[in-house]
Amino acid sequence: MTDAKGPEDHAEPLAERKMRFLFALRSRGITDKRVLEAMERIDRGAFVRGHFADRAYDDMPLPIGCGQTISQPSVVALMTEALQVGPRDIVLEVGTGSGYQAAVLSQMARRVYTVDRHRSLVRDASEVFHRLGLHNIVARTGDGCLARRDAGWPVVRGTAEPFSPGPAPVAWAPFGEQAPFDRIIVTAAAEDPPPTLLEQLRIGGIMVLPVGQSDTVQQLVRIRRLDERRFDYEDLRPVRFVPLVEGVATD
Repeated sequence: MTDAKGPEDHAEPLAERKMRFLFALRSRGITDKRVLEAMERIDRGAFVRGHFADRAYDDMPLPIGCGQTISQPSVVALMTEALQVGPRDIVLEVGTGSGYQAAVLSQMARRVYTVDRHRSLVRDASEVFHRLGLHNIVARTGDGCLARRDAGWPVVRGTAEPFSPGPAPVAWAPFGEQAPFDRIIVTAAAEDPPPTLLEQLRIGGIMVLPVGQSDTVQQLVRIRRLDERRFDYEDLRPVRFVPLVEGVATD
């Protein structure tokens, strides 16, 4: 997180602030060329409004409303790099928030489906996607925590054994034909990886999410699906995220 800045820093030319922004990512260890190019193309300033707009290029989280935050750029870059997105991948994001993470992913993936429990956040993010011409992002309000049928997202029907072998039908359209997903990213902390999301991960696919209780430092975890039953878990680094909450908000 950056130190506080005085008024003279906020007068810094925009081009220089963006250059400093990219340099900060490299200094935090981000080396993937595709990630750096995606974050150079997507202007974080388009996703930060109000009193915090002049801090858009600082490496710090910022409030966006509904008790949520836009993650600091170095964490967005780290999660994107860990996801190892390919140009043909279909990505599911749980936790649209400001829309910044989805926008970055849209530069690397074939399509991004993003869900958030706050209608106002989805509405605002969708407006930015449209304004920036990011037509490979589909945003929806819903319960991404459990990916329930009434959330409007595909959920693989479970049985008594969650990861039973063999094909499992998808419960709900219109995005049912997209599951399983090549990549899944969760931008809120779950105490454990949600089983319904693990079920929607393609064999060979990758999920990245923060795991741990919301009142403690969590661990960013990368999960690879090895086969129908087995998953490989890799701890990446300590992080702190807002908690993953069930249900659709009333805002």
